[in-house]
Amino acid sequence: MIRYILYTFALFCIAASNASSFTEPHDHQGIVSPFTPGDPKIPLDSKALSILAQGKPYQTQIQSGTGGRGLVVQDVDAPTDIVWGRILDYDNYSNMVPKTVESKNYNVVHVKSKSKSDPLDQIIYTRMKVGFPVLKLEFFIKHLYYPELNSLTWTLDYSKKSDFNDSCGFWYVVPHPDDSLKTRLFYSVEVALFDWVPKFVVDFMSTKALTDATAWVKKFSEKEFEKQGGRAKFEIAVVDVASTQTNVKDTKAKKGLLKKLLSGVTLGAYDIIKKKEEEKLKKIAEEEAERKRVEEEARLKAEEEAKKKIFVSWTRIAMASSIFVLGIYNIHLGLSG
Repeated sequence: MIRYILYTFALFCIAASNASSFTEPHDHQGIVSPFTPGDPKIPLDSKALSILAQGKPYQTQIQSGTGGRGLVVQDVDAPTDIVWGRILDYDNYSNMVPKTVESKNYNVVHVKSKSKSDPLDQIIYTRMKVGFPVLKLEFFIKHLYYPELNSLTWTLDYSKKSDFNDSCGFWYVVPHPDDSLKTRLFYSVEVALFDWVPKFVVDFMSTKALTDATAWVKKFSEKEFEKQGGRAKFEIAVVDVASTQTNVKDTKAKKGLLKKLLSGVTLGAYDIIKKKEEEKLKKIAEEEAERKRVEEEARLKAEEEAKKKIFVSWTRIAMASSIFVLGIYNIHLGLSG
């Protein structure tokens, strides 16, 4: 018991002396090679496809420099838009992701100068905290979202000091090749931890975290899909649309070219209205993201100051305790002499 208390106290002291910081930069600008967005081109043989068909994750290795990285493939019974909705819901990770105790975006940048060579759409900055027995690790992530490449990659935000030495990762999300209402999900991550981090944390981050990541996405995506009506609702909608379009075509054929032209104008007007509505919603989302960014930045700075005060207080208590113990020890030596 005493050994456990001493170990916990020592770990607390080490963690406090290496504490994460929202206002201080990280010790370096990256030591692991970041992922490239796009198709990872993972060959899936009959064995891999059999595993995926059973709803299980398929694990393999991808080359990275002179070594390899673990990669997991998972089929999800939900469309890609629902899957992306779960992955990008960073403010809700503490309710979905194992070991995640806090998660909050502190900045979201909508990229306006996209190009074919660099189709980056959003940069999402997120503060996360994972919890283990006697230890919590805080880190700051910079996500790069490429919807045109079906990808999201990330590294640490090196302008902040994290409790991870380094980290990078990758999501690749595409429709299932045999079923458009399903998703094939690819995930990989690399984490470099400091020497003071306990081995059980290192083991979790390097092994179990891989399959846990695809498992929670699968669970909550399928849950959301069912909540929206599931496969039955989508199949009914497809039948209704097909039936409606057939009737419209028949009507146009009977009423001639004028009706076709009028219909074209109507559809064009509808497209314009829809586009304007989408632009309006996007603007509202950007304004809301900016408001949240300012609030989160202020909150994190206040938390940083409070953390420093607590650390100073604990340091003083530790020093006072040490002086008290040494005083008692000296008295004991004097009396025994």
